Amino acid sequence: MLSRLFKAGEKVLSNLVNKKDFHMASSTTENPPKVQELYELCKSTFTGKAPSPASTPVQKLCSLLDSVSPGDVGLEEEAQDDDRGYGVSGVSRVNRVGRWAQPITFLDIHECDTFTMCVFCFPTSSVIPLHDHPEMTVLSKILYGSLHVKAYDWVEPPCIVTQDKSQARLAKLVTDKVITPQSELPVLYPKTGGNLHCFTALTPCAVLDILTPPYNESAGRSCSYYMDYPFSTFALEEGVKSVEGKEDEYAWLVQIDTPDELHMRPGSYTGPNIQV
Repeated sequence: MLSRLFKAGEKVLSNLVNKKDFHMASSTTENPPKVQELYELCKSTFTGKAPSPASTPVQKLCSLLDSVSPGDVGLEEEAQDDDRGYGVSGVSRVNRVGRWAQPITFLDIHECDTFTMCVFCFPTSSVIPLHDHPEMTVLSKILYGSLHVKAYDWVEPPCIVTQDKSQARLAKLVTDKVITPQSELPVLYPKTGGNLHCFTALTPCAVLDILTPPYNESAGRSCSYYMDYPFSTFALEEGVKSVEGKEDEYAWLVQIDTPDELHMRPGSYTGPNIQV
């Protein structure tokens, strides 16, 4: 009898151990959070210098970034049209201009010497004015909503005119369209892809950005803001050849101070913690 009980006890103990082992194995084989995967891939891809366009690691990173959802970074998709910033009469979505704009919320996910991961949450009608990313590469994923993007690249070699003590530099239009979560993932490089761009939120929306290397004023990577003017605003200086293509594909950009209407505030990132 005692031997039977001993053997039965051994069997129960063995089953418990096996179940515990199975549970531990299941826990260790669970997929890591998507932001953790992004961090690991960024860490192995970025070295502190902007990567080459269309490099295989960047394409792999784009594929992973494109699969990120709002929930992966602790966000819930907001109502797609809340009319914040607009009068009660209502106007065309394409042409409407807000009477005011709510602050844009900035969520810092991770920042190190080689890259930054962050989220910008836009209320309807809010704007990040035309700005640059000197010697930087930026990958952006719109998580929800509709965002109008207008982007330029500098014309090379530089074409600069001076008028009324202001310098205007010629740039070529790269993008002027609305993007949504279903749009192709935009990637901008130091000299191509639309390094200078502005965002206008047509609905509440959120954008996950990866910047490499990050802004660093001491390293010459500070953010500058610009006002764009039609090509016809300034005349090309004598001896400068005319532009290729249509004139409406070009604009003169004049650097300005940080716009007073830019309202941005820090928020609390509530998504999965990154294990560094």
